[in-house]
Amino acid sequence: MPAATKEGDGGWKKFLWNSEKREFLGRTGGSWAKILLFYVIFYGCLAGIFIGTIQALLLTINDYKPTHQDRVAPPGLTHTPRSEKTELSFTLGESSSFKKHVKAMHDFLEAYNDTQQLDQMKYEDCGDVPATYKMRGALDDSQGSKKACVFRRSWLDKCSGLEDPDFGFSDGRPCLIVKLNRIVNFLPKPPANVTIGGVFVPDVVPINCSAKRPEDADKMQEIKYYGLTVGFPLQYYPYYGKQLHPQYLQPLVAVQFGNITVNTELRIECKVYGLNINYSDKDRFQGRFDVKLTIKTKS
Repeated sequence: MPAATKEGDGGWKKFLWNSEKREFLGRTGGSWAKILLFYVIFYGCLAGIFIGTIQALLLTINDYKPTHQDRVAPPGLTHTPRSEKTELSFTLGESSSFKKHVKAMHDFLEAYNDTQQLDQMKYEDCGDVPATYKMRGALDDSQGSKKACVFRRSWLDKCSGLEDPDFGFSDGRPCLIVKLNRIVNFLPKPPANVTIGGVFVPDVVPINCSAKRPEDADKMQEIKYYGLTVGFPLQYYPYYGKQLHPQYLQPLVAVQFGNITVNTELRIECKVYGLNINYSDKDRFQGRFDVKLTIKTKS
C-alpha cells in the first residue's frame, strides 16, 4: 500500500514536471511558447477589432449635435415638487407634512433668482412678452457658449416663493411649477387653434390643467397660472445642450389650485399643446402628466 501511494505521488509530480522529457504540465517549452503566441495574437486581434469599432463610432458622434434625432420622443412635461407614485398629499396646519415639497421648490427656483442672472456675458433679456424662436447660430463651438434668456422668478407671482415662502401649501392653495424637459435643438410648434382665456396668443406653446375625472370638476373650482404667459414662450428655444448652453433656464409655468374640497382625492391632468407634441399611453409624462392631489384636515 505505501508503494502504491509513492507511485501515485510520483505520477502527479511527473506530470507537473517531467525531467526526462523536460515537460511542464505535459508540454515542452516550445509548445507553451506557441500556445502563448497564439493567444496573444488572437486576443490582440479581438482588442483591435473592439477598439476600431469604438473609434469608428466616435467618428460619427458630434460633441454638440445629436447624430440621430428622428426617433426622439416629444419632451416630457414634469412638475416640482415631484410626487411619489403621482400622489401629492399634505395636511392643513401641519407644516411637517409639506415641508419637503416647499424645500424642493425653493431649491429648484434658486437658479431663477435675479442675482443668479446678472452676468450679461451669459444672460440676455429676451423681453417680457412672448416672441419667436431665439436662434443663436449653429450647433458647434465656432461662436463659443450661447447666451440664455433671463427668466425672472418674480414672474411666478404668488407661486414664486418670494411673497409666500410656503407656495400656498399652508393655505390649502398649493402651487406646482411646471416645465418642459430639455431636448437639444427642439423647436416646439404652437397649435393653430388653441386659445388662452379665449384669446389666441402667438409664439406660445399653451398649457392647461383640469380635473381628469368629470366628477372632480366641481371639487376644484379655481386654477390660476403664473409666468410670462399661460404656456412656454418660443424665445426660450432652441436649447443648444450642456456644453454650448450651460446656463440655460427653461421657461416655467406655475399652476395654483384653489377652492379644493378637502379630504378627497382629486385627479388632476396638465397637458401642453403643440403641433409636434403628442401623447403616449406608454409614457404618462410625454406632453402631459397627472397627479393625485389630497388635502387633509387634522382629525
